[in-house]
Amino acid sequence: MTKTLTILGIESSCDDTAAAIVRQTNGVPEVLSSIVHGQNDLHENFGGVVPEIAARAHVEKLDISVKQALTKANVTLADLDGVAVTAGPGLIGGVVSGVMLAKGICAATGLPLIGVNHLAGHALTPRLTDQVTFPYLMLLVSGGHCQFLLVKSHDDYTRIGGTIDDAPGEAFDKTARILGLPQPGGPNVQKAAEAGDPKRFKLPRPLLNQAGCDMSFSGLKTAMIRARDAVIAENGGLTLQDQADLSAGFQTAVADILTEKSRRALQAYFALDPTTRTFAVAGGVAANSQIRQQLQALCATLDTEFVAPPLALCTDNGAMIAYAGLARFDAGDQDDMTLSARPRWPLDQTSAPMLGSGKKGAKA
Repeated sequence: MTKTLTILGIESSCDDTAAAIVRQTNGVPEVLSSIVHGQNDLHENFGGVVPEIAARAHVEKLDISVKQALTKANVTLADLDGVAVTAGPGLIGGVVSGVMLAKGICAATGLPLIGVNHLAGHALTPRLTDQVTFPYLMLLVSGGHCQFLLVKSHDDYTRIGGTIDDAPGEAFDKTARILGLPQPGGPNVQKAAEAGDPKRFKLPRPLLNQAGCDMSFSGLKTAMIRARDAVIAENGGLTLQDQADLSAGFQTAVADILTEKSRRALQAYFALDPTTRTFAVAGGVAANSQIRQQLQALCATLDTEFVAPPLALCTDNGAMIAYAGLARFDAGDQDDMTLSARPRWPLDQTSAPMLGSGKKGAKA
């Protein structure tokens, strides 16, 4: 007997307004549509995402995104089995916008409502794209997050390391600002680095001399500022080659840190004695070609399958939310109209917070 589930996914946790339709037939998922409206043009003059601007843009684009996703997938609301929505973590204005739209659709249609942790969306993407088996090691590396997760099921995650300060994507954005490169920082630093010499500047690799899988990128950012200032003091400004060399040095430092910490995380993962060794990466920084190449080479030496989703599914998107919601719904879980938007929501609920806590809960 054929079992089919069709889920609408809504994502609005940061600066991408996204909606998608994912259908699973007898356990095999398929992305029927994935619509993403970015906001780079709205934020580029501010050097980063402005929460208030992002929230207003989500309000303007959410319903349009859903309509486009339904049209592209050639389905209607009546064809859906449920509505999945990012309920956190993220910029609260955007998360609230998405949750309220999902509630409105469910109230009008009677469809089940499924709240999704944004991080679970990223963490389960390898299941959507490559049907990898549990357990697998996940490196979630993006603008707001960086952590190693042992993924044992759709709702069982153990964090074995992460950043104690800046996320790598945040460090890329700050480096772009330091060097006078456009936003978003990640792709523009990578582009500049293509013509650069990564050995010209001696940049640090923080925490590599300490055991464990935790990482730090704040000190690397500070070192970049000092290296830039030294060049400016000596030459009166930055040339294009200076920008390229500094970009290459920074990118290589980040890649080296992630590679060595991944080596250590893999050893912890191997202790689970998985049937198939799988190391997956997701998040916006996973789109960086040098980081992918170094991690792929590491896995080759350790007889481990390396999985990196297509670039369009590495950054924020509705398909990953639809699939994570589908996994919850298929397991018999769903929410009601009391579902709340959460600015903070760690996947691993048992480990001590890495970045502290407050009235809004653990940061990560």
